[in-house]
Amino acid sequence: MKIAIYPGSFDPVTLGHLDIIRRASVMFDRLIVAVMHNQNKKPAFSAEERVEFLKRTTADLPNVEVESFGGLLADYAKQKNACAIVKGLRAVSDFEYEFQMALANRKLNPELDTVFLMTSAEYMYLSSSIVKDIAVHGGDVADFVPEGIMQDIVRRIRKGE
Repeated sequence: MKIAIYPGSFDPVTLGHLDIIRRASVMFDRLIVAVMHNQNKKPAFSAEERVEFLKRTTADLPNVEVESFGGLLADYAKQKNACAIVKGLRAVSDFEYEFQMALANRKLNPELDTVFLMTSAEYMYLSSSIVKDIAVHGGDVADFVPEGIMQDIVRRIRKGE
């Protein structure tokens, strides 16, 4: 069984993230979407909320699982028997950082490859930060986030809870 992990903060999940999830889900027998705990970031949503948003938006994908994790991704991948990490690339600027991470993960876990998927053109500019910025200023985020979680995102961001 080919298992891959798609890690990220997903704060919040965007249509760009879902594009990568859907495409990766057909490439692997099992795709684990892993919500990372990152001490360097102050997320707008708790890990539990981000996991719930992802579960709701991927419910139609039977081979996709959603979990949260902390620690080294290479160790997590070994624990899950994953053969690959999936990373979405929006622009050339993403590649340098992701390439370094791929090499480090490969050094820590020689059985682990990284698969880079180019984001679809319609989502190349999209990030969770942009979604939060639009929402906090009262803009319409309907074209950027999944419909099933849009109101939850807007309510939280605009209230600043």
